[in-house]
Amino acid sequence: MRAAVGGDRRGLAARQRRLVAAGLLLGLLLLSFAGLAVGSKPVPWTTVFDALRGFDADNPDHLLVVHLRLPRLLTGLLVGAALGAAGLLIQAVTRNALADPGLLGVNAGASLAVVVVLALFGQVAMGARILAAMLGALLAGAVVLGLAGAGGARASPTRIVLAGVAVSAVCLSFSQLVIVNSLDQVFDHYRNWVVGALEGRDLDVLRATLPFVGLGLALAIYVAGHLDAMGLGNEMGAALGVHRNRILGLSLLAIVLLAGAATAAVGPIAFLGLIAPHLARALVGPNHRLLLRWSMLLAAFTLLLADVVGRVVAPPSDLGAGLMVALIGGPFFVILARRDRLSEL
Repeated sequence: MRAAVGGDRRGLAARQRRLVAAGLLLGLLLLSFAGLAVGSKPVPWTTVFDALRGFDADNPDHLLVVHLRLPRLLTGLLVGAALGAAGLLIQAVTRNALADPGLLGVNAGASLAVVVVLALFGQVAMGARILAAMLGALLAGAVVLGLAGAGGARASPTRIVLAGVAVSAVCLSFSQLVIVNSLDQVFDHYRNWVVGALEGRDLDVLRATLPFVGLGLALAIYVAGHLDAMGLGNEMGAALGVHRNRILGLSLLAIVLLAGAATAAVGPIAFLGLIAPHLARALVGPNHRLLLRWSMLLAAFTLLLADVVGRVVAPPSDLGAGLMVALIGGPFFVILARRDRLSEL
């Protein structure tokens, strides 16, 4: 019902948007290089450039940059873009600017799947854990969509929200039940995943996540062109040739794919899918085609910033990106709400 905007619903003027976009892209580039250079073992910037231009397998710093930090960086960009897009779509289809991608139960479903796999098989490969989490996210999302009657005449934002809350509560309850009755190492492994972190995400994680995110983004791009017409109401949308139930169903499928893959890869990242669309709407107004691109850019920027800051604030410890996003996003959202910088979508 509400969305964050800064003053004018049209957002910034075109020239101002170009300047902000250039600044964000430059910042993203700098953060990317910082992500390759900083950490518990700092790597000189010149060495980073050398590793990217001419990899030397006998150089430990090159191995660190190319095999550990580069996949971590790419995973952060992919996950950030996915959560930004998912956040925009869930806010659009539920007409609720406080909605988060986890509303469809994908976070809780992924968590339950990870707990069950760890309890049954112990420590498993990261790729297997991601596939299990993705399956749990998809199943939870499918149950939510089924209960909400997505794609049918019964579908409504309220039904989706209620179904998501119910499924999330059930999944989280079962997760706690499994953890309480499992060995201590199950809780330890689960704790390392549930905090939300990019650390340790290698090329296998990236390969397992990319197909789901790619399909989800393709669907998001398709439905974004129809969401503006849907926002005008059912009758006006139908007059403009928008098939409401089809767009709603495809939007929800995109959310499940995007948020499920992101959660499976790095664990739950709170606030990111909630705040990025708010910031984007303040910059570009209500046009969903523009909002999609800006939400992806802002979410990727925020996640990389949180990851880099998490490496330098308490060396040699590496604070998870999920924790840093919560520390950055929580106060921001409280301030935003208290200043009443909210208006209708």
